Amino acid sequence: MPNRLAHETSPYLLQHADNPVDWWPWEQEAFEEARRRGVPVLLSIGYSACHWCHVMAHESFEDQETADYLNAHFVSVKVDREERPDVDAVYMEAVQAATGQGGWPMTVFLTPDAEPFYFGTYFPPTPRSGMPSFRQVLEGVRSAWADRRDEVAEVAGKIVRDLAGREISYGGTEAPGEQELAQALLGLTREYDPQRGGFGGAPKFPPSMVIEFLLRHHARTGSEGALQMAQDTCERMARGGIYDQLGGGFARYSVDRDWVIPHFEKMLYDNALLCRMYAHLWRSTGSELARRVALETADFMVRDLRTDEGGFASALDADSDDGTGRHVEGAYYVWTPQQLRDALGDDDAELAARHFGVTEEGTFEHGASVLQLPQQDGLFDAEKIASIRQRLLDRRAERPAPGRDDKIVAAWNGLAIAALAETGAYFDRPDLVDAALAAADLLVRLHLDDQVRLARTSKDGRSGANTGVLEDYADVAEGFLALASVTGEGVWLDFAGFLLDHVLARFVDEASGALYDTAVDAEQLIRRPQDPTDNAVPSGWSAAAGALLGYAAQTGAEPHRTAAEKALGVVKALGPRVPRFIGWGLAVAEANLAGPREVAIVGPSLDDGATKALHRTALLGTAPGAVVAVGTPDSDELPLLADRPLVGGEPAAYVCRNFTCDAPTTDPERLRAALRS
Repeated sequence: MPNRLAHETSPYLLQHADNPVDWWPWEQEAFEEARRRGVPVLLSIGYSACHWCHVMAHESFEDQETADYLNAHFVSVKVDREERPDVDAVYMEAVQAATGQGGWPMTVFLTPDAEPFYFGTYFPPTPRSGMPSFRQVLEGVRSAWADRRDEVAEVAGKIVRDLAGREISYGGTEAPGEQELAQALLGLTREYDPQRGGFGGAPKFPPSMVIEFLLRHHARTGSEGALQMAQDTCERMARGGIYDQLGGGFARYSVDRDWVIPHFEKMLYDNALLCRMYAHLWRSTGSELARRVALETADFMVRDLRTDEGGFASALDADSDDGTGRHVEGAYYVWTPQQLRDALGDDDAELAARHFGVTEEGTFEHGASVLQLPQQDGLFDAEKIASIRQRLLDRRAERPAPGRDDKIVAAWNGLAIAALAETGAYFDRPDLVDAALAAADLLVRLHLDDQVRLARTSKDGRSGANTGVLEDYADVAEGFLALASVTGEGVWLDFAGFLLDHVLARFVDEASGALYDTAVDAEQLIRRPQDPTDNAVPSGWSAAAGALLGYAAQTGAEPHRTAAEKALGVVKALGPRVPRFIGWGLAVAEANLAGPREVAIVGPSLDDGATKALHRTALLGTAPGAVVAVGTPDSDELPLLADRPLVGGEPAAYVCRNFTCDAPTTDPERLRAALRS
């Protein structure tokens, strides 16, 4: 019989709806039930594409004996971290403070007042590698709760007090200048891996936001070192196993330093950020590899993640059926030499093995290899390789596909909208711009209420119950701003403004300029979450600073500019110390130092050839954070177009920065020069 999760919209929660565990969703009634029964709460947090979440679910939560024990002695609450990033952030901070590490599945034991007192991540069904079994943990917690309740309450109270005292040092409200950004570059240089690209050791995550900073720093200063780190890292990732050499798109991270073996789950946010980053690398360098990867990643998102409603699903699982009924990590993606021969015949299989680095020993498990593009002497026949690639892709499509998390997350769709809009504009792919528009339309129709407040998620055309957090407002605004620049449609600027007005009113601390991840009127947790660091995605803090700055450049809105500059104070503090973890904040700081440029393109119509040439030139400008408005002289769609006449009856471009404007030009080459820092 299904439990209480059967009525949820989260695919992760629905995966547990048939567990014998009597799960509750995160709601006040669960804690009231724990108080009524006098038992502690087991809080289990994960997400649908998480490999070890599936393992623990199969081993423990599907086990009747374990479930009976849980049901007798605990109230069990299951949370999808992607639906409730605020709940996840608060308890992850507690786990990391107590144990020095964190991850998912996250297992936390709480009092009925939601105060944590014991923590962990994955627990096995039997003791293993120094870890207690899950049953031992449950029995230990139950014993402590029954026999040492006062001690448990004291520990929980101390943890909550310690969390309340962990306030962020903001570094003032002054945005970073040349010196701090130069120090950040130096710090990145020290952590750079010159042999393999990327930063630090294994596991290696795609540093998309850091690379955006490096590209912008190069554009502003001419630093060849910054550009070299960006180019080499992008090439190594694109040639590695972390990139899907057949279907496009990136896996979550590489378990090794060489980008060979991925953690195979494919997340929307990674691919949106990387698609946009490779498009920006092409814009800076003309790299054919960057162009190919940007387009293939965009096509992957549209082909494999787009939902029937026009939005983009959250993720593809790492695991899939290996053909024997077992769910195995990477089964969909890896190849043995024999599988190549079965798909291609002996001669083409030998060529494919050399081209993609498939060996008899294998680079993964059980003699299978992850496809790569190793650097090799000699040339391959491009037409033959294209044929082999398509035949392998067709054969792979016959394998059981990884599961898909069809939940629409507002923030990640905002990132995808920005990536697809710009990639479509750069490479003359109006279908990609249309996909961005369809996703934006879905967010407006389904995620925004009458007060333009955002719902965090939706699924199957049904809006979720959880309210948007700061990253949702900021990333959706960023996507809408990109759409306004690409399409010239002022409605997207208007919607961005509505969202950013909520940021100013509900997420900003007026006194300090600091930002919170949840709104002032959101559900009160044991702590109001607040994290300025950029990790898998831009923090809400950095994303809000960027969107506020871009909106201010488009509109001249002084409150938004002031809020952006105050928010960048944390980048001044953290950039020189931990540049790898504030990459988007550093990129926004580069835009702030560069102006950012404001470009208005006016022409008799948007379809006019000369107008289109100026518009394209403006979009391809590398000046950090430049904003673009395009329209007719009499248009009131976008504020930057006001009082911008044609020049001699010809389409013209106006470039302004810091309250100063260049003379208008009708020449794309002169515009290109004006948009080089």
